Amino acid sequence: MRSLFYSGSTRANLDLNQNFWSDRTMKKFRRRCLSPCPICHIVPPHITDRIIINGNETQREWALQNLRASEQFRGRREAVGGFRVMASANEKRRTIYTAENQTTLPGKIVRGEGVAETSDVAVNEAYEGSGATYDFFKEIFQRESIDGDGMRLDSTVHYGQRYNNAFWNGSQMVYGDGDGELFNRFTISIDVIGHELTHGVTQNEAALIYRGQSGALNESFSDVFGILIKQKVLNQTAEQADWLIGEGLLTAKVNGTALRSMKAPGTAYDDKVLGKDPQPAEMKNLYTGTADNGGVHINSGIPNRAFYLTATAIGGYAWEKAGKIWYLALTERLRPSSNFRTAARVTSTIAAELYGSNSNEQKAVQTAWKTVGVT
Repeated sequence: MRSLFYSGSTRANLDLNQNFWSDRTMKKFRRRCLSPCPICHIVPPHITDRIIINGNETQREWALQNLRASEQFRGRREAVGGFRVMASANEKRRTIYTAENQTTLPGKIVRGEGVAETSDVAVNEAYEGSGATYDFFKEIFQRESIDGDGMRLDSTVHYGQRYNNAFWNGSQMVYGDGDGELFNRFTISIDVIGHELTHGVTQNEAALIYRGQSGALNESFSDVFGILIKQKVLNQTAEQADWLIGEGLLTAKVNGTALRSMKAPGTAYDDKVLGKDPQPAEMKNLYTGTADNGGVHINSGIPNRAFYLTATAIGGYAWEKAGKIWYLALTERLRPSSNFRTAARVTSTIAAELYGSNSNEQKAVQTAWKTVGVT
């Protein structure tokens, strides 16, 4: 989408027909064709793997059931993945469904826009969380819903039996109830809701390929805006925030505070069943294996910390300056195959354009990336 914060073409260096790119609809169509959105889960595969290896018999069976449910959905994805329901311009439209612990989507409607609270806490949390996400992007970046064109926000709760995950499937949000032993319900953390819905923003903008460093950036941008939505709702400055993704998801039986820490990657949990948080905080510890699509949920710790360092160095409300820089990077500059170095260069350039060359904001961005080893 065109920049809201500075003028000039950011597409001029692309070897593409300018008439083609002038049409927003064609631009988005092309991106969707080139980089279809994967199913993006909040709980990474390495945690599920640890549960299968370390959990008791019941926990292992739940984990295997979760995997089967996810695979069954992947098999049906074509029928739902390309469907998008539009709302009227400038209109927030939320619809919450229940799967009634089955795996057929979207399920039965239980709450629509403007309808009063229900007795179901998961329904109400999904409704309020999707609304907070819509309001955040609208108020801060003048973005019309997730796709920028007024997309309706559909969410399904009570997916599957003791389903330990939440995911964005390309057209809607889906939340499990958790098993009650390791995980609580997945609507409990507003940053998780914001994280998953931001995957919808990414698929419509930079369309970062879900593998390797571009995939880790995809995950990181979701963490960034998920945490900013949480901070905005709580009216927290960068210094006041906890920078934890998924706080409240883990039960008291788990030795951990959250799924990820943007402030200190690798410290969110260290548990006999879930294992130890494997996220690196610096490039020298970059995961180079093939699991998790090349470590998309693992290596996201590096750009996550870069954003945390930027936001705290600038100070104040993180969505005002650091968030603006990252949003413009996602929507204006990054390409599907962009890596960490590209993200560092782009965010530094945007900081200079917005706040001046050698400004405190640009120095904060540059120092942050240098600190995590991206140069």
